[in-house]
Amino acid sequence: MTNVSPKAPPFDPKSHLLAASGIAALLSLALLVFPTSEVEAKRTSRALDMESPADTLKDQPTPDEGVASPSEPSPFAQIEGDTPADDGSAEQAPAQKAMEQAQDAGLHRQVLVAKGDTLSTLFQKVGLSAAEVQAALDSDPQARKFTHLKHGQVLQFELTPEGQLQSLHTQLSHLETIRLQRNATGFAFERTVEKPVMRNAYAHGVINSSLSLSAQKAGLSHGQIMDLANIFGYDLDFTQDIHPGDQFDVIYEQQVLDGKVIGNGNIVAARFASRGKNYTAVRYTNKQGNSSYYTAEGNSMRKAFVRSPVDYARISSRFSGARQHPILNTIRAHQGVDYAAARGTPIKATGDGKVILAGRKGGYGNTVIIQHGATYRTLYGHMQGFARGIGSGATVKQGQVIGYIGTTGLATGPHVHYEFQVNGTHVDPLGQKLPMAEPIARSERGRFTQLSQTLMAQMDQERATLLASNKR
Repeated sequence: MTNVSPKAPPFDPKSHLLAASGIAALLSLALLVFPTSEVEAKRTSRALDMESPADTLKDQPTPDEGVASPSEPSPFAQIEGDTPADDGSAEQAPAQKAMEQAQDAGLHRQVLVAKGDTLSTLFQKVGLSAAEVQAALDSDPQARKFTHLKHGQVLQFELTPEGQLQSLHTQLSHLETIRLQRNATGFAFERTVEKPVMRNAYAHGVINSSLSLSAQKAGLSHGQIMDLANIFGYDLDFTQDIHPGDQFDVIYEQQVLDGKVIGNGNIVAARFASRGKNYTAVRYTNKQGNSSYYTAEGNSMRKAFVRSPVDYARISSRFSGARQHPILNTIRAHQGVDYAAARGTPIKATGDGKVILAGRKGGYGNTVIIQHGATYRTLYGHMQGFARGIGSGATVKQGQVIGYIGTTGLATGPHVHYEFQVNGTHVDPLGQKLPMAEPIARSERGRFTQLSQTLMAQMDQERATLLASNKR
């Protein structure tokens, strides 16, 4: 019996065209329903195309200051083994040609630092002796920087045809490269530091559960989140004043090298909206070169005191005229606020002042008392221990660590008992109106107003653009 293959149906152009059209329609629908992650990211954080308002108030750099631009080639590309794209418009650079020729001749070696590697073991991997290591290191005191190796670091070796070291270079960071180059007398050490271009970027967030989570989602780093909390820390206690639905806008500096973001700089301006009230902050550098944050109207963000001595702690007991003591089981006034946190959490001075006590004080246990001028005094109790240098007579600055959360004295769990006195009278630290610092100087007012108005308008424009894009 002969097997007969079924005959293929005749080719129908119309049916194939209909099928292709259907597939294209489905793909278009999928792209509309499922936007890419890149588009989603731009909804909360993106670089600003316009020039930084702060930069317009600074002297423009001259070409000999070494300011890089995104269009300039990076000297770090060779370290990572990258080569510039060949557009056919010019011949390759002589240095690039020399490197390729060295690679072809086996004179160029690239070594990745692994765990346990030393400079000697890396020299051995490329066939160089311990004597050559010592000769290279003895050539210049700064050559010792080559011994501070990190896992994953790349070292580039160039060898002579005789197998000796011609040059050694490595990238220490996005901006810094070091090199040893053989010369007539030995080796010469070179250090190259690139200056990145600074541009402004914008981020927006809505708080659902915490500032930290919402700010991370908006694209801010941990350091920027802490900066944001510190900037508004005089007016907002982030342990109790943050609520779902609160919003923030941030304009911050980005460091850009060869068109790539390599890091973040300072927060330039910020706005925090909480329960219908807006808090603003603008970073301003005066003519003496001192930088600080002010409200959009020019009042200092820096008060004489911050609200809380502990970052992100939980309030376990508030100021009260009558509270049942958890250990003594008696009714007595609670003349401070208790902040509960893990044992060993740093406790910070809430204002500049002089330590008048650092030691044991009855039921307070290990205690620090700070006098702030003639009017104010703060107390920090139940400490596990004191920070280095903290003792009676010591001068402390606002935000300086003075001790650590503990349970000394009459305490049921790790916390700090914080008291605030005005002219010898205990007041509620959470309800006390804090004294203000000096506003913008009159001689700086015009310059500051120009910067502030520009940044506030920029945030308004970015917020409007963001809302419009989210409605599409």
